Amino acid sequence: MVAMNAIISASELASELAGKNPPVLLDVRWQLSVSKAAGEPPFDGRAAYAAGHLPGAAFVDLDRELAGAAGDRGRHPLPDVAAFGAAMRRAGVSATRPVVVYDGGQGWAAARAWWLLRWTGHPDVRVLDGGLPTWKGPLRSSSPAPAPAEGDFEPAPGAVGLLDADGAASLARTGVLLDARAGERYRGEVEPIDRVGGHIPGAVSAPTNDNVGADGRFLPADELNARFKTLGAADGSEVGVYCGSGVSGAHEVLALAVAGIPAALYVGSWSEWSSDPSRPVATGPDPQ
Repeated sequence: MVAMNAIISASELASELAGKNPPVLLDVRWQLSVSKAAGEPPFDGRAAYAAGHLPGAAFVDLDRELAGAAGDRGRHPLPDVAAFGAAMRRAGVSATRPVVVYDGGQGWAAARAWWLLRWTGHPDVRVLDGGLPTWKGPLRSSSPAPAPAEGDFEPAPGAVGLLDADGAASLARTGVLLDARAGERYRGEVEPIDRVGGHIPGAVSAPTNDNVGADGRFLPADELNARFKTLGAADGSEVGVYCGSGVSGAHEVLALAVAGIPAALYVGSWSEWSSDPSRPVATGPDPQ
């Protein structure tokens, strides 16, 4: 097993920021809105960024820059590639500089940015393991923050695996399709967001929250590798992942990368699959 260099610790990041070729920093703080309590405002990632962020980091808006408009393709479909490239260049991303992405600690949003940059061909992207809470250095509070230097990144899609609905259905039969959502959503016991609960027939329940410890950091690579092998992702298996809308699923793809297991992401995920009443839905604890 050879783990990919997909994550970085806060101490390692501090050392690299003091080096000759410091990484570009992207702040992707975001929270999934499942229910809207009366009078409770939605999470504002930009306001959180303005209140305190890593010095030099640029804010990236997941809903506007890391996804297209919600619709039949899901709640967070792929963004327009040209628009994504322009957003990354505005954030200072260049092909010759490493990139480190972080969020508020959950890791889902940072993983979505990591996956998109990897899919579009950036060779050196990592996620800050545990997110902003692990950072012990100074934070900068400024609004608006100084704009970073324009980057030169030109996206070239296809560098890592991507699944559509048909591909996910096929992989569930011929390989290993992991469902990264909470077990109760997989089983169809609850569905707080999408049209119907349940899972893609043949998919295996593999909640992404089980890939991290109590501190929000990933489990060691050997433990992750053992977990995924237990779920069927043995050496040589073709592996895919989906979730609700392609965000927490990216986090599971990242965990698989840490474990040394390549995996494709079904970006449309359950929000796309369940929007079409003609697609089959399985319920209960078993894949079928």
